[in-house]
Amino acid sequence: MKQKEILIGPFKQLLTMRNLPDKGALLDSQLEIVEHAGIWIRGNKIKEIAKFDDLTLVIPKNIQVHKLKKDCLALPSYIDCHTHIAFGGDRANDFAMRNGGSSYLEIAESGGGIWNTVMHTRNCHLQHLVDATMARSSELIKQGVTTVEVKSGYGLSVEEELKTLRAIALANKQSKADLIATCLAAHMLPKDYIGKAEDYLVDIVERLFPLLIAEGLTNRIDAFVERSAFTAQQIRPYFTEAQNMGFDITVHADQFSPSGSQIAVDFNAVSADHLEASTDREIALLAKSNVVAVALPAASLGLGCAFAPARKLLDAGASLAIATDWNPGSAPMGQLIASASFLATMQKLTNAEVLAAVTFRAAKALNLSDRGRLVPGLLADFVIYEADNYQHITYRQGALQPTAVWKNGEEVFNRN
Repeated sequence: MKQKEILIGPFKQLLTMRNLPDKGALLDSQLEIVEHAGIWIRGNKIKEIAKFDDLTLVIPKNIQVHKLKKDCLALPSYIDCHTHIAFGGDRANDFAMRNGGSSYLEIAESGGGIWNTVMHTRNCHLQHLVDATMARSSELIKQGVTTVEVKSGYGLSVEEELKTLRAIALANKQSKADLIATCLAAHMLPKDYIGKAEDYLVDIVERLFPLLIAEGLTNRIDAFVERSAFTAQQIRPYFTEAQNMGFDITVHADQFSPSGSQIAVDFNAVSADHLEASTDREIALLAKSNVVAVALPAASLGLGCAFAPARKLLDAGASLAIATDWNPGSAPMGQLIASASFLATMQKLTNAEVLAAVTFRAAKALNLSDRGRLVPGLLADFVIYEADNYQHITYRQGALQPTAVWKNGEEVFNRN
């Protein structure tokens, strides 16, 4: 069957993100900006990017032409490579208590914290969890996000983790975005587990991992490496077994104390996420590795703590991605460009570094090579703004919202 073809344009500016390196600092002068550009789509992929008028001379006569009437700019649609949007309930009271001066321990003892969300999520019917995940992914699509990583980790038992991951799979079948599932069964030791942390991890490996493979629910395993969750020593055998079974590794690393980055590097993880507590040692380790450093500025805003050392990571030569960490506790805002813009202000990041961090470098954090740039052969995933200068995306700090969002060569959102 002949593939559908579309020409869309002209764009005042089109950012391809072509020929930019996966690692290290970037200057805005390195951005390739095609003016008066067109995107030629064939099927779900980009056939060509060039001047719109030039493309009109070479396209087939029967091609659909989507001509823009206003000044617009386009760039690859965004990739949110770290979220927890499959959850039940909320933790608004946690936020109020934290801002009122309560400690993490005091909040947990009053019935808040991660365990509060675990109980709400366990009480969710499967379909309710599907619907909640769908609703949050739809909100991200409106922001221009068309690939969303979604973690489990609020089930914390074999049965409940399976329910969450099945909910993510069902939501993915219905969502206009790609939902990339990650198993975070090692989020914390569940309070109702009778046994040691090591026993719990063995139980997950032996009983849950084979089911993840059998049902094709995920190829990614995450763990929270922290003294309040699982220590580096406890998590090493867990990750070893996961890798032996063919899973990719990602790590909640260095959020409150360093140790997770070392684990991420030792296991050649696809990413190390958080990094607020990373020291020069961890920065050097990550820079010398292929592990993507993922900053989560909304968590810093939610907790009122330091930001990940994004500037130092880039200057050392690391690959930096930025994600929302959308979760009901520490990062409830779920706004990718807004939080990335705040990080840029606090850490002095260039526009090129921010946009790379939410496109092709975020794709690398998910081990995806078919998206994140607007070049022939990659997916036709792009976001359109009614604006004449790409600098306004970060300048407006999230206030400038997309006019339209395209995924796999189809328009999946239009604000008009």
